[in-house]
Amino acid sequence: MIVETALLDVRPGQTDAFEAAMAEARPLIAATPGFRGMEVRRCLERPDRYLLLVRWERLEDHTVGFRGSERYQRWRALLHHFYDPFPTVEHYGAPVVAVPDPTG
Repeated sequence: MIVETALLDVRPGQTDAFEAAMAEARPLIAATPGFRGMEVRRCLERPDRYLLLVRWERLEDHTVGFRGSERYQRWRALLHHFYDPFPTVEHYGAPVVAVPDPTG
C-alpha cells in the first residue's frame, strides 16, 4: 500500500466552500479501483491549510487509474480552484518506522 500526501492551502475565506466541495468530490475518488481510504485534516495553526492523505493499493491506481479517469476531471473542476499555491502531491511507501497506537 502507498500513501498519497498533499498540503492544501485554501484561499482565505473559502474553507466552508472547500469542505463542501470535498464532500461532493469524495465519492469520485472512492470509486477508483485500488482506493483504500482517505482523510482530510484541517491544520490547527493555519486554518486555511489542510492535509490530504489518500491510501492506494498501488501507485498506478492513483497516477493512471484515477488521474486518467473522467472522475478526475470532475474532481479537478470541484477542487483545484481553491488552492493557492497549487499543492505538491507526493507518494510514500511502507513505513520505515512504525509504532502501534497504544489505544488500539
